[in-house]
Amino acid sequence: MDLSETMNRITGDDAIIWRQGHLYLLDQRKLPGEVVFLELNTAAETARAITDMVVRGAPAIGITAAYGVVLAGAMAFRSSADQWQAAIQADLEQLRRSRPTAVNLFWALKRMGALLEGLPRGADPTDALLREAIAIHKEDIRANRDMGELGASLIEAGSGVITHCNAGALATGGYGTALGVIRSAHKRGLIREVFADETRPWLQGARLTAWELLQDGIPVTLLADGAAAHRMAQGGIDWIVVGSDRIAANGDVANKIGTYSLAVAAKHHGVKVMVAAPTSTIDMELASGSEIPIEVRGEEELLGCGGRRVAANGAGVWNPVFDVTPADLVDAIVTERGVATSPNRKKIEKMMANRPESP
Repeated sequence: MDLSETMNRITGDDAIIWRQGHLYLLDQRKLPGEVVFLELNTAAETARAITDMVVRGAPAIGITAAYGVVLAGAMAFRSSADQWQAAIQADLEQLRRSRPTAVNLFWALKRMGALLEGLPRGADPTDALLREAIAIHKEDIRANRDMGELGASLIEAGSGVITHCNAGALATGGYGTALGVIRSAHKRGLIREVFADETRPWLQGARLTAWELLQDGIPVTLLADGAAAHRMAQGGIDWIVVGSDRIAANGDVANKIGTYSLAVAAKHHGVKVMVAAPTSTIDMELASGSEIPIEVRGEEELLGCGGRRVAANGAGVWNPVFDVTPADLVDAIVTERGVATSPNRKKIEKMMANRPESP
């Protein structure tokens, strides 16, 4: 497929594209220097793209996995029309193993799996699976816009904000979670200044968040991760606004490594912390953040930068890519169903029970 026209006007909202039986992902590893789409035709390729960080961000991972199930169903039916339900299982398991922390992955696969169970044997599952994947994609965009408005309502005029990692359109189906809040607040004229942590070692803040904000005409100032506390000490920072990859039932939040230290510094400086995430990110089966599995990635991510080794030979590496921020350091969790201030289990349960009417 010729994506040249799309590439000329690409934004983060166009990062996941389904067209004519193929899945196209904007390769986030190449941004902002290159706009490159990868064409995916199998569940195995989709799982590899998730593992290799072509796509990242919990909601985007879930949406991508849902489309991966569509590819798996189509291939399973072509290979064995009468036994496709059995043939698809290996592909589903490969998708499950692609990333361990982002609960949206498992949520999306569970939803697609429930649909699979109700489909008749011998019938081509592709169209039904595609309708469900598209529904998941559209629901996420709608949820992000709702979150943006709810989160913006907490921000006062003239506010300075710091965000960490990338929780924008690139990390979701479109519009973004944390950046959705920032987008909505900026449209209302509420935000004076946006700071983005670089977010090592993958530099999602420097490469992706800065790119998205500039695409929207929102000025952004980059910070080294270690500079955030010093910047708070200068004054003028009112909110830390971040996304999440998994939220436990008590309000503990797993997000990109460095979020916990940012929240600790915010507490000391009287800066509020907002977490914006869809309810598909909330895992009510986990009582607290101590039960959230934390992915540890390869040592090469810390030993080098830009394909060049920078660390001393012989240095050991510990590379967790997420950390857990306790609920008592979070001032507000914003979802499409509402806002939980000073979150705890009771408030999270109440919010999860609040199902907005379908439009």
